[in-house]
Amino acid sequence: MLSVTKFFRINDLMVQIYNSESEMAQDAAEIAQKYLQEVLTSNDSATILLATGNSQLKFLDALIKLGGVDWSRVTMFHLDEYLGIAANHAASFRHYLQERVEKKVQPKQFHYIEGDALQPLAECDRYTNLLKAQPIDLCCLGIGENGHIAFNDPSVANFHDSYSVKLVKLDTANRQQQVNTGYFPHLENVPQYAFTLTIPMICSAKKIICLAPEKRKAQVVKQMLQRSVNINCPASILRQQPQATLFLDVNSGSAFLES
Repeated sequence: MLSVTKFFRINDLMVQIYNSESEMAQDAAEIAQKYLQEVLTSNDSATILLATGNSQLKFLDALIKLGGVDWSRVTMFHLDEYLGIAANHAASFRHYLQERVEKKVQPKQFHYIEGDALQPLAECDRYTNLLKAQPIDLCCLGIGENGHIAFNDPSVANFHDSYSVKLVKLDTANRQQQVNTGYFPHLENVPQYAFTLTIPMICSAKKIICLAPEKRKAQVVKQMLQRSVNINCPASILRQQPQATLFLDVNSGSAFLES
């Protein structure tokens, strides 16, 4: 395990800050690997929720490179998907995970949200039933620049949501982030609606690893850790999750450390 620059708790949330994104990703991968090994020692199978986006790239690469996990006993889900987007679209989260995870580790099963389903509400029900068929052992998260987790933007986040999967309208800040990080050429190309797992569904996971590197996340990390837990920053709910760890690099942790 690599050395941590700083580690501390904010309410129930463990926070770990590293000298670089690479160190952060490597240590998070080693923690995830060890945890999955423990789950598979005690159980026949394990279930993971995966996020997408730039924050996950080095972590996923490191986890796969480590090996030591019997992926043939692991079932995978993902957190969100754009409404109306085909699985082969370059910005599709299905495409992201098929190329970066499924083809490399060949899990027992990877259940995908079908973004281009002809009956979106029925798709929410289908995915909900799949999720509820077994407990979620591990959830890997990122944090949006507006504080979203999955596609739970402040405008649609609900800490007591009665749904497990729902359709939401994406706010402009979220859609612009998708442009800024290179997944779409212009704002008008970003779908306005998406499927998302809800906050209670995410928080039901037995272990949560949340990765939020880069300077552009510094202000939302500061808000998440310093202000009250509320839907204006949906990621702040992690402060009430003792099973969660927030992994930062010195850039994303800079505003909080300087305050």
